[in-house]
Amino acid sequence: MSFAKEVKKELQSLKHLQCCNRAELSAMLHINGSIEKNTNGISIVFSTTNNSVVRRFLFLYKQLYNYDFSLIQKQVHQFKSKEQFIVKLNESVDVLMNDLSLINKDAIFFRDIDSILIENTCCKKAYIRGAFLASGSINSPDTSAYHLEIQSYSKEHAESLKQLMDAFHLNAKVSKNKRGFITYVKEAERIADFLKVIGASNQLFVFEDSRIKRDFKNSINRVINCDIANEKKAMDAAVEQLKNILYIEKFADKKITKSMGEAIYLRKKYPEASLSELSRFSEEDFENPISKSALNHRFRAIKDLANKIKIFEGHKHD
Repeated sequence: MSFAKEVKKELQSLKHLQCCNRAELSAMLHINGSIEKNTNGISIVFSTTNNSVVRRFLFLYKQLYNYDFSLIQKQVHQFKSKEQFIVKLNESVDVLMNDLSLINKDAIFFRDIDSILIENTCCKKAYIRGAFLASGSINSPDTSAYHLEIQSYSKEHAESLKQLMDAFHLNAKVSKNKRGFITYVKEAERIADFLKVIGASNQLFVFEDSRIKRDFKNSINRVINCDIANEKKAMDAAVEQLKNILYIEKFADKKITKSMGEAIYLRKKYPEASLSELSRFSEEDFENPISKSALNHRFRAIKDLANKIKIFEGHKHD
């Protein structure tokens, strides 16, 4: 089961005040609802392919109203076969449309947020929860791309939803896609806040646990990569030092000072060691240990001498 489905499964059993139930149900119908006209009159229709979502819808509906409804299940064949759930509300439709703010003053199906339904903070959270249940998706926290979005069918609704989400500092954005508009969040911290807002406390724990593990793993990888880079840098420096030493020994071994000779001895004895390691080894090989900075200074002197010899030898062959 996807992470988004796990979140919706957790949300299906939440219990809230009636005012919150009304805001949540309104959001679900604003996004996944429609008006159907037939010979028997007008029906409000809600559809979804998620079993948890239809369960939540019917729970809210039964909490608020004692009206009749019909539930239809059918197979939908797209990329893969899915079961679609269709709820038809046929009784007291006018009352439902007014109570849930489903029509505007021109009696047209209304897909925007009615301020009357979200006067309280708890109702604002409920509306966001209903919108997510209806058309929300969220990437698994196991992936590196954090993304949460809610699909809307009008720019106005997406913008209103953004304002509602930003009341909880979720830093939401709006973008157009093939089906309409989405209100989305990409920051991991804000997605965690979103899960807290809608009441998905168990999945919030799963999300945060996964994110901590990922961050810890990334930190370890950064340390490992840094160590590898430092090791490569030390190896490249050692190779260059050995080349300079071989060049000096070939052309000017008598010009080597005692301090340079000690550095050369250590490098040839420990060809793959870093300067820090050479410094530690010097405690065993010499009466007076050589510090890392002193070794660095000596190898620079060896490099300068090798370069001078190369220039001199170059002039000899001109």
